[in-house]
Amino acid sequence: MKLTQRNSVLSAVLLVAAVTLGGCAGMTHQEKGTATGAVIGGVAGNVVGGGLLGTAAGAAVGGVIGREVTKPNR
Repeated sequence: MKLTQRNSVLSAVLLVAAVTLGGCAGMTHQEKGTATGAVIGGVAGNVVGGGLLGTAAGAAVGGVIGREVTKPNR
């Protein structure tokens, strides 16, 4: 890979990371837990089940678990 291509890829990755992290600033603790659970579940679902269906199922289950774990005590 040429140096200019590597710099372009690095710049794009940094831009996406900055936008993503900036979008989480206004989220509640429970919303962050739900999003984190969905991401972790999606990765796990892809590894275990493979494909789109495994990823989607893992993300759904992970999101529910993340939401329940971070539910405020009332």
